[in-house]
Amino acid sequence: MRKLFVLCTAGMVMLPSVLAAETAPGDVVFGDLGAVEESLTGTAGNAEAGLEVATTRSLGNCLACHVAEGWAHMPLPGNIGPALTSVAHRYTEAELRGILINSKHMFEGTVMPSFYNVDDIIRPGDGYTGKAATSVEPLLSAQQIEDLLALLQTFDEPEEE
Repeated sequence: MRKLFVLCTAGMVMLPSVLAAETAPGDVVFGDLGAVEESLTGTAGNAEAGLEVATTRSLGNCLACHVAEGWAHMPLPGNIGPALTSVAHRYTEAELRGILINSKHMFEGTVMPSFYNVDDIIRPGDGYTGKAATSVEPLLSAQQIEDLLALLQTFDEPEEE
């Protein structure tokens, strides 16, 4: 009876970690056009946490290349990439997730970083040109990708015509 209790207790402790398992970068399934239908975490993203990722230079640093209504008040928003205001009207949730994970699947030749990719990474800069990255860790975690996705879905103002 005691063994049964120990086994049941161990199973209950392990169950939440099994249910909340993240999709590893190498296991992400991309659709034909780069969309990723399945959540990486099974947990909804948090737009507030996504804003922190997007505007923190050591994390996503999205504001270095993009301007968006959500962070227009912050210093030095970029203009290299497209404006992200109303991006949720231009792309589906699955397409946005795919772009965040590895934008190269949708936009060949883009300079946007692959935030949840560990394969075929080429680092920019003269000292690194043509050399594969040595890090095997993605730039962002699976939850940070889902948080950014939640943030982008709040940028839903339709574009003015």
